[in-house]
Amino acid sequence: MTVREFNFDGLIGSTHNYAGLSYGNVASATHQHRPSHPREAALQGLQKMQTLAALGCGQAILPPLRRPRPGFLRQLGFVGGTDAQLIQSAHRVAPELVAACYSAASMWTANAATISPSVDCGDHRLHLSPANLASTLHRSLEADETTRILRAIFANENEFTVHDPLPSAAALSDEGAANHIRLCDKHGNAAIEIFVYGSDPLNPLAPKPEKFPARQTRLAAESIARRHQLDPAVTLHWQQNPVAIDAGVFHNDVISVGNQNVLLCHECAFVDQTPRLTELRSLFGSKFDAQLYVIEFSNAELPLADAVRSYLFNSQLVTRPDGNMTLICPIECSEIESARRCTERILQEPNPVDDVRFLNLRQSMNNGGGPACLRLRVVLTESQVGQIHPGVVLTDRLAAELEVWIKRHYRETLSPADLVDPDLLVESWDAIDDLSRILGLQLVA
Repeated sequence: MTVREFNFDGLIGSTHNYAGLSYGNVASATHQHRPSHPREAALQGLQKMQTLAALGCGQAILPPLRRPRPGFLRQLGFVGGTDAQLIQSAHRVAPELVAACYSAASMWTANAATISPSVDCGDHRLHLSPANLASTLHRSLEADETTRILRAIFANENEFTVHDPLPSAAALSDEGAANHIRLCDKHGNAAIEIFVYGSDPLNPLAPKPEKFPARQTRLAAESIARRHQLDPAVTLHWQQNPVAIDAGVFHNDVISVGNQNVLLCHECAFVDQTPRLTELRSLFGSKFDAQLYVIEFSNAELPLADAVRSYLFNSQLVTRPDGNMTLICPIECSEIESARRCTERILQEPNPVDDVRFLNLRQSMNNGGGPACLRLRVVLTESQVGQIHPGVVLTDRLAAELEVWIKRHYRETLSPADLVDPDLLVESWDAIDDLSRILGLQLVA
């Protein structure tokens, strides 16, 4: 069966700003309240998509959510004759709530959902579980809209199952594919799926971080695995190392990345890492009769602080049509010496990675999102490719249209004070209306 992995990248929204809403995200806190550059951000993201498409990778987009979301403020008891007046009223009392309703964090689509390809699932349908993102207020507002958009894109219920998000509860906190690794010899074969969690609410004795919150729970991961009808024999649940979380590794994809038969990870990525990796190598070898390439970096060669600054493990690791792999790194990995040496080691050691690219994504990186944060990986059969909404598949024509759209609707600079500008609301909603036309997709309920 012919299959192809698509990267569904988040199209960065016009309200991209640095509100510092994500506790535990070092870059977000560092750049809080600084001016952002939405136009530059969106063009950088679009350039990344075009780079992947030029490599021969399947590339699609997930649209930004409609922001601001004044209905959220009304639910909290704020009043105003118009939406703009409502926002101004709320801003005088609680500017952080206005920032939440303007958040463009849906750009990081690695958190949009967890995906299991049809070959992994008991009913042979592709399963998508939208994340509830219950650990942060601003991102918890995304779940209902993301679910509706995913159901519009993956509408054929014979091929796709788009679940409801898990209940929005602390014990079921789910942050999506940023905590999920899929390993196999070929994308079209049933894989080993690894779910990485930060806390186990049913086990009070489990290790916990001391400084920053753990955002993914074991109960959420186990629930998604059951929903997706995964084979328990090749479904693993590993705990993220609390030391890494306290260093600013708020998602697993900031400390490890896997693709097919390659796994890159820091030595502080997982609890009980050495036996876990031994178990994984054995399982991979017995299932696929093939070698799993595990490249593990010590804290001496890549200190945790450098891993977080460089986002080396938030690089995209993708398979090209020739069967070899490219690592798409943030440009910071070329500028931080320890990270650059790690990329050189990857190329020198025997493994399928023979190409490293460094891309400028500073606008996203300043808010704590690297190349892998910006994409949701979806492995599709040839038949399923024909069933997704065609308007979201990136083509040269669509890329050109999106560039014009971005330059027409996006501000060059956005400061925290601009969130009370009534013109920003109108501009942002007009942009989404125009994008609905371009994609042929209803983006507002």
